[in-house]
Amino acid sequence: VQLQASGGGLVQAGGSLRLSCAASDSTFIGYNMGWFRQAPGKEREFVAAISWNDYDTVYADSVKGRFTISRDNAKNTMYLEMDSLKPDDTAVYYCGTDGRKWGRLPPAAGYVYWGQGTLVTISS
Repeated sequence: VQLQASGGGLVQAGGSLRLSCAASDSTFIGYNMGWFRQAPGKEREFVAAISWNDYDTVYADSVKGRFTISRDNAKNTMYLEMDSLKPDDTAVYYCGTDGRKWGRLPPAAGYVYWGQGTLVTISS
């Protein structure tokens, strides 16, 4: 499994960032993908997920209306557009997959393959 998140940085509260997750062909086409985050001292938590066919998306309540997940299957890349950022959004963001091809979106615990994360820091 080859996943690489990028696009993190330091942004003021209220600002925006766009994260990308690049994957190899064998890790993207046909696979459901998700974004998770881990804040300092906390466990990794679910942020958003998108089905392999782009038909379904799911968001954590904490980011609904502010974050948008999308994917470009032609580029083997998933995105997370983050708007109206808050200091509580500060975390390392990871992209992951359940590794099951052509399946339904799994629960958060079903994501078992991860790439390296990208750090997002929101200043107040």
